[in-house]
Amino acid sequence: METTIQHISRSPITNKEYPIPSSVNDKAGIDDFIALHPGKKVVVVQGLGFVGSVMGLVVANALTEEYAVIGIDLPTASSYWKICSINEGVFPILASDPKISLYYENSRQKNNYYATYDPYVYSKADVVVVDINLDVKKQTGAGNNLEDYSVDLTPFKKAIESIGNNCRPDVLVLVETTVPPGTSEKVVRPLVEDCLQKRELPITELKVAHSYERVMPGPKYIDSIQNFYRVFAGTDDRSANEAEKFLRTVIKTDEYPLTRLGNTNATEMAKVLENSFRAMNIAFMVEWSRFAEEAGVDIYEVVNAIRMRPTHKNIMLPGLGVGGYCLTKDPLLASWAKMNLFGSSEGLQQSEKGVRINDKMPLYAFEYLQTQFNGSLKDKKVLLLGVSYLNDVGDTRYTPVEGFYDHLEIEGAITSLHDPHVLYWEEKDIWINQQLDELLKEQYDLITITTGHKDYRNNPQLIDKLLAHAPTFIYDTIGVLTNEEIKTLSTRHTVKVIGRGDL
Repeated sequence: METTIQHISRSPITNKEYPIPSSVNDKAGIDDFIALHPGKKVVVVQGLGFVGSVMGLVVANALTEEYAVIGIDLPTASSYWKICSINEGVFPILASDPKISLYYENSRQKNNYYATYDPYVYSKADVVVVDINLDVKKQTGAGNNLEDYSVDLTPFKKAIESIGNNCRPDVLVLVETTVPPGTSEKVVRPLVEDCLQKRELPITELKVAHSYERVMPGPKYIDSIQNFYRVFAGTDDRSANEAEKFLRTVIKTDEYPLTRLGNTNATEMAKVLENSFRAMNIAFMVEWSRFAEEAGVDIYEVVNAIRMRPTHKNIMLPGLGVGGYCLTKDPLLASWAKMNLFGSSEGLQQSEKGVRINDKMPLYAFEYLQTQFNGSLKDKKVLLLGVSYLNDVGDTRYTPVEGFYDHLEIEGAITSLHDPHVLYWEEKDIWINQQLDELLKEQYDLITITTGHKDYRNNPQLIDKLLAHAPTFIYDTIGVLTNEEIKTLSTRHTVKVIGRGDL
């Protein structure tokens, strides 16, 4: 039967367009790939985003066992191009880690990493690694303040059911997704068991475990998976044992020992707790940076002095805001789980408050900027240096730059964007100009450093180019500029830095 075209999926890396087929059928492709690897265990990675695609790459380059690895994602406009890209020889993630290209080239030579959109692949899996999104929907009120939030498990459950409707009864389902505590035990295992029973298959051999990822896109992308500490647990001892066997083939456990916890509730809590701690630490610094500005104090100088004390080295510095997929939502996942999966009458109030504070940071940075322009930025020409949420990575998920950018757009500013690590800003559907020299030929009323990329740090060439620019307002929201650079730039420009009240 002839396949009709429903939609187009476009690669933000090559700009190539891929027609999305109207029917899901890649059985032949999957079978042909597996036939090339007789006797090898099949590992299916569910989700080809920032975590899943690289996890698949690491498993394809496992340390002590040869696997046949198949990544699966949905045939949607935002995901189908990743499937085609992996199979055509273009890895769908741009990163500064040289190991990405090295590992991908190695997997191409071994032909052991395939991508598909057909759930039939689960029927061939010895191991399924779950690396899909589980989002929090935030409701905002006046001033973008978090009023309420909800956690909808429906898409996640649908993905788990897709596994259960196709998998073998002895499969190991290893959840890496950050989930509300209680999910593996109360959601994943019961769903897969129910699917197996409906297929009249036994449930006694099923193995479900949780081992959360700590993936850090950037120069140590691969190492954050393969050369880093892992926490894991199973819904029963057998599941935990099988998860441990698998992880030992992928992670350098001689240098980075595994930590086994008593149950999956504990591992799920560990992930959201460590991210909630960091989010709270950031929120704590917000009011202190404002205090420093009012008191004429350089908060960077203060924090660096405190960090001399070994017990206080993790105190945070101020910034534009919190971004990325974890810190913006994980405290809310934990609070939701406390009430909805464990029946508590109240959530984690301090953790929720930390998220509320962090969500308002871009607004605070914008409101401060307004005061420097007599309350209005209408028709001002603005250049933002950096759109990703973290320095030296190309990840724009929940970047605080988006909120700051949105306020500029609402105000009527004329905004240009630069980022050395982002070609295409997916959330805003904007292609990014990576030619900073070209951008700086234009005249701007405001140049704002919004991400702390190394391209903007300790860069004498950039300082020279800024000095050659017509007098303007330079706004450092990250604390990138050194004291000497601020002094130099101030001879020609007005320079303001968040958290510095001595300028």
